[in-house]
Amino acid sequence: MPLPAPTALLLSTVLTLLGLAGCSQMPRGGPHLEDIAPAAATAATAASRPAGPAVQLVPLNDAVVRHLAGRQRPPQLAQALPALRAEERVLRPGDAVEITLWESPPATLFGNGLADAPGAPATARSVLLPEQLIDLDGTVQVPFAGAVPAAGQTRQQLAAEIGRRLAGKANRPEALVRQTRHGAASVAVVGEVATSLRLPLTPARERLLDALAAAGGVRQPVHKITVQVSRDGHSVAMPLEQVIQDPRQNVLLQAGDVVTALYQTHSVSVLGATGRNDEIAFEAQGISLAQALARAGGLDDNRASPRGVFIFRYEAADALPWPQPPATGPDGRVPVVYQLDLSDPGSFFVMQHFPVRHQDVLYASNAPANELRKFMALVMSVAYPVFNLVNLSP
Repeated sequence: MPLPAPTALLLSTVLTLLGLAGCSQMPRGGPHLEDIAPAAATAATAASRPAGPAVQLVPLNDAVVRHLAGRQRPPQLAQALPALRAEERVLRPGDAVEITLWESPPATLFGNGLADAPGAPATARSVLLPEQLIDLDGTVQVPFAGAVPAAGQTRQQLAAEIGRRLAGKANRPEALVRQTRHGAASVAVVGEVATSLRLPLTPARERLLDALAAAGGVRQPVHKITVQVSRDGHSVAMPLEQVIQDPRQNVLLQAGDVVTALYQTHSVSVLGATGRNDEIAFEAQGISLAQALARAGGLDDNRASPRGVFIFRYEAADALPWPQPPATGPDGRVPVVYQLDLSDPGSFFVMQHFPVRHQDVLYASNAPANELRKFMALVMSVAYPVFNLVNLSP
């Protein structure tokens, strides 16, 4: 006996949806636990892919965390930065100098037309010239001596040259040169500081924290700031908190350095069945996996599989004893998927000590029951109108 047309339509629709579900055509935001583990764990599956290296699947446990922690080398400003150039105590264009000229008695050039009192001992005469900048051509102007080359000279050399040029015009002249400002020897301080500035360096030899203090300090909490020093084409960054705690990282600055205070420069991408899918910024000293998951709102209780929390990242080729022969990417690093099973209470201790890195991808997979729920919702959204049509049929 043939089925009524509405009933046949309903049955056909349900069978079609079952076929779609069986072919994994249900909508979803990413792979399931069962999709990731075999694909990463078997070399055959990885080799069958059209491109890309084999992916290493590593269960995240205490032994793995300890191994990675033992290999981590925090950045060291003192070792990573190019060595300081040999100190050159020479004047440069832009420096400011103050020149005092002395003349032995009887003073003929700087005597101001005044004679010493009869019977009084003759005294030397001096004149203080106004402060002046060394010109771009590297000279300073001295009365009766003209334009005197100063750039590339020490203060003593400049004083001797001025005295030589005044010889024959003044009575046994001598000059004293004092550098008042180091306009050429300076560092730039920019970023998350109260006031960006150009800090002149003095013979006292300013250090990194001196530069930040001169700029009024940082505008964000210290533990969220990364300080970067750029020198001779190299840039090295370190958490400011570590610089404060380790005096060895409070490096000496040299002319031309650029100090940049950066706020939360790192980020992790959070996808899948979490409370919030987003790119989450974090502070310089890093955060743990537990903190990253908490900032993403934790796992979605209605969707997530606690056994399917994954961290995707690239590791150094010798970072771990790999479960299968590793294949490296174009940059020489190995693609790794760390799997965390949150159904095990001990994993909550593990995730507290596993540091999240910049550009990691944190993914929480859907639970299989969630797929069934979505399928049933899809069936009912189609079947309900058909049931209504059947009930209305005579």
